[in-house]
Amino acid sequence: MRSIWKGALTFGLVNVPVKVYSATEDHDVPLHQVHHEDGGRIRYQRVCEIDGQPVEYADIDRAYVDDGQTIVLTKDDLASLPAEKSREIDVVEFVPSEQVDLLTLDKAYYLEPDSKSPKAYVLLRKTLEQTDRTAIVRFTLRQKTRLAALRVRGDVLVLQTLLWSDEVREAAFPALDEDVRISKKELEMSAALVESYSSDFDPEEFVDEYQKELRTLIDAKIEAGEGFDVAETFGDEGKAEKGGEVIDLMEALRASVERTKAARKGGGAAAKDADDEDADEVGDDEKPSPKGKKATSKQSAPKKSAPKKSAPKKKAG
Repeated sequence: MRSIWKGALTFGLVNVPVKVYSATEDHDVPLHQVHHEDGGRIRYQRVCEIDGQPVEYADIDRAYVDDGQTIVLTKDDLASLPAEKSREIDVVEFVPSEQVDLLTLDKAYYLEPDSKSPKAYVLLRKTLEQTDRTAIVRFTLRQKTRLAALRVRGDVLVLQTLLWSDEVREAAFPALDEDVRISKKELEMSAALVESYSSDFDPEEFVDEYQKELRTLIDAKIEAGEGFDVAETFGDEGKAEKGGEVIDLMEALRASVERTKAARKGGGAAAKDADDEDADEVGDDEKPSPKGKKATSKQSAPKKSAPKKSAPKKKAG
């Protein structure tokens, strides 16, 4: 593991240097989106909704919407906030462990002693164990003030961030306000059922069946030779830029109308070709023909059963 933060636990005059590590990781099989037709990678762009143009990340600010107004916060605005630069994890209080609501527990981190002697670290750990207390601490990580619970797990101190009180929703369900009568017999039967399922919890006995089956499916496809070179899923730079281009629908429609009018002045056949080409440019839900080729012949000869047969009517041209 690699530490993500260094600091010191402080309570009173006691200072415990520590390294912070993420205690959990995601075990989901990593997947990404591809085009169904050819397996090409799907790209996304940050696009301005006003001018329809892609925007570089460096040119993006943050904003807050309030009563129909957008309040823009620039990088300078955010930098002016008094961000806490302290590298200390301050112990605010020690509370009975049962008072920490499990619902408020969030991200967990391991703390490793970061000094020549781990004595102060071990002393704090043993104190928490013997008193059955949890330390409520406050610290800053990634420019955000965090509230956390410091507790013991085995021989390690664990820092678990807590949700702020206003981040926990109130459970207000009218049905629970009704007066429900439970008979003694029903309660006894329910307790007997619970007893029949009683066991000691061992998390290693449980597996994520979906992820397991997903991995089996992927392995089967690999063994069947259904995979292909990753490099083939990326287009060249020119194609990538073209594929990521956002088309302004109104501009495309306006250009189509103008081109159609110009084509009609030049002749009926030219107008028909222009209409077909413009329809391809605007786009619909049908699968597009490569580079617009053969699109006209497919539309003008819908009864054509196979490309080898000649069209029943002579194409305009």
